[in-house]
Amino acid sequence: MTGVPQQVGPCVVVAGGGTAGHIEPALALADAVMRLRPDARVVALGTERGLESKLVPARGYPLELIPPVPMPRKPSPDLLKLPLRVRESVKRTREVLERVGADVVVGFGGYVSLPAYLAARGRVPIVVHEANAKAGLANKVGGKFAERIAAAVPDSGLNDAEIIGIPLRHSITSLDRTALRAQARAHFGLDPNAPTLLVFGGSQGARSINNAVSGAASAFAQAGVGVLHAHGPKNTVAVQTVPGAPAYVPVPYLERMDFAYAAADAVLCRSGAMTVAEVSAVGLPAVFVPLPHGNGEQALNAGPVVSAGGGILVPDDQLTPQWIAQNVVPLVADRARLAAMTAATLGTGHREADEVLARIVLDVIKK
Repeated sequence: MTGVPQQVGPCVVVAGGGTAGHIEPALALADAVMRLRPDARVVALGTERGLESKLVPARGYPLELIPPVPMPRKPSPDLLKLPLRVRESVKRTREVLERVGADVVVGFGGYVSLPAYLAARGRVPIVVHEANAKAGLANKVGGKFAERIAAAVPDSGLNDAEIIGIPLRHSITSLDRTALRAQARAHFGLDPNAPTLLVFGGSQGARSINNAVSGAASAFAQAGVGVLHAHGPKNTVAVQTVPGAPAYVPVPYLERMDFAYAAADAVLCRSGAMTVAEVSAVGLPAVFVPLPHGNGEQALNAGPVVSAGGGILVPDDQLTPQWIAQNVVPLVADRARLAAMTAATLGTGHREADEVLARIVLDVIKK
């Protein structure tokens, strides 16, 4: 196929490959664009090795593959090959932009965004979205020549960024937890009336969270609190059943996150940017346990919710069964405190970010 295809509406190219934290906001934006402009087309950029090769087609959007440009974290022979890899990837990306008739490129960071920004520079308008509390290299580069910049939280390191939150799936932002609660609790085999804690540590689970929460199982049982605990497919947790107490339900993975959120009164979890955004958007009071390594980004991600009164932050090395028994168990059983935290977390703003970003993108095209 050659030449620019005939089209009625605009063509939006999204670049957010690699991890779910980059892909999901891109797909949420895509959905919002299509709700606002049903005549539009959305094309995603990605690589064969990223999760986008599965997630994007499953959501019904075309995926154009480009060569990956992973950034070496340490000096290595791969670093010497980087300029050639960037040049090839930019060339291939530019060919894609011309072939699909791109009207705007929207980047979400990561190794797909960098060649997209360089290919679009001076040719196609660019919009940048930064989900994390600290902007990565790709978005710092893209931000230098973007038409508009949006960020999830203030002080991400990108100048002139509009603070809008993180675009999320419409199924999350429109979730009515109260209406779905009875069905959700029946789905997991949870007590229909007991206060319930949702626990997860990312798609693979987190050993420190698993050990601390399962170690406090008897405290939850004695307080009449149920637990839904996603421990990860490669992990297990063993808890002793207490007759008459609300169920402690361990599961390897949560296929229905909407049900999990609806079943819960509070959540204990890591504080990746997407996780913080989702639990805030659905109004769940949260106990955040930031990943103990990295650059401290996860603690920064949780900062706005904690400051607003919607969450509690505990360092990973302080999370013990005793800490949970003293702090988390009474929290989940305190309905008045949970209601106040819910109001606070809803006020931190993520529920409309998908359509806010979509309108920014469509405004850039109009110019």
